Amino acid sequence: METVLMKGNEALAEAAIRAGLNVYFGYPITPQNEVGEYLAKHLPRAGGTFLQAESEVAAINMVYGAAGAGVRTMTSSSGPGISLMQEGISYLAAAELPAVIVNMMRGGPGLGGIQPSQSDYFQATKGGGHGDYRLIVLAPSSVQELYDHTMLAFDLADHYRNPVMVLGDGLLGQMMESVTLKPYSPAFPLEEKTWATRGRKNRKPNIINSLYLDPEKLFSHNQKLFKKYQEIAEKEVRVEVINEEAEFFFVAYGSSARISLKVIELLKEKGINAGLIRPITLWPFPYTVIAEKVNQSKGFMVVEMSMGQMVEDVERAVKGQKPVYFYGTAGGIVPSPQKIFRRTLEILEGGQV
Repeated sequence: METVLMKGNEALAEAAIRAGLNVYFGYPITPQNEVGEYLAKHLPRAGGTFLQAESEVAAINMVYGAAGAGVRTMTSSSGPGISLMQEGISYLAAAELPAVIVNMMRGGPGLGGIQPSQSDYFQATKGGGHGDYRLIVLAPSSVQELYDHTMLAFDLADHYRNPVMVLGDGLLGQMMESVTLKPYSPAFPLEEKTWATRGRKNRKPNIINSLYLDPEKLFSHNQKLFKKYQEIAEKEVRVEVINEEAEFFFVAYGSSARISLKVIELLKEKGINAGLIRPITLWPFPYTVIAEKVNQSKGFMVVEMSMGQMVEDVERAVKGQKPVYFYGTAGGIVPSPQKIFRRTLEILEGGQV
């Protein structure tokens, strides 16, 4: 296996190629443009197709068509572009079509700025589009994980016939780190997509649809989807816990998790035993893992580059049994470990827990 120095966006794109990406559709937006640039150069050499669409709306509908044909397909964007894709994402989920959607988050709302942020958590995990549906949401915290989780995303999408989002941010996308270019190894058996619209010989035509005018049929379809989401929630929770015996836990994902690790080091120098719960799947969310730490922990500190979106899920896990605090920044400001450290000391030494 080769280990190289790569930018996060490029490592993600290389992983997609190695995982068998057939067609990519996208439209440029900072801070993920290197994804498209890399794929434009390298995907055709690997036998795939790159197409820059005329808009994000067009891109996600092209993804819908390619997914329906049974090929591995992907798009990437950032907050404003993902907003434009929401209708198509709902269609993909409703039609049970596998696809990978990458969001390298930037500051918002509105056009916001081009600096890193984590303010698309609600959009990703609560269903930014219409109707009852879920995306599997993976949250890498390193360039290596951008590579690894992108491969996993394609496998999860195919296995559950559901869109999967890789939720990064501008900091991860732009940083450079060493990456081990592992060969692709499927997480699940690669099954023939007998449901795909690839033309027919000696069988009835496949129909891919998300329109049900009969309310009873639409209700039945929702029940089918919900049963699948229950299975995903039972089987696909991914989380990392650092320092299982801690007396105070940070809860953070992505870039914020990396920053929280530095805070934990600073607290250790003060004799404070702190740990980290890092959700790797933002949906399904690791409610049970957090709940299991309630009795031993004096409290939980959510660190997030937003105004506190993940706090709601942490509070749901804690169920009011211990305090849940929040330290956040927005608008593209990356939180300082020293400032989080000082705020945590105020809480712990001030007897606020």
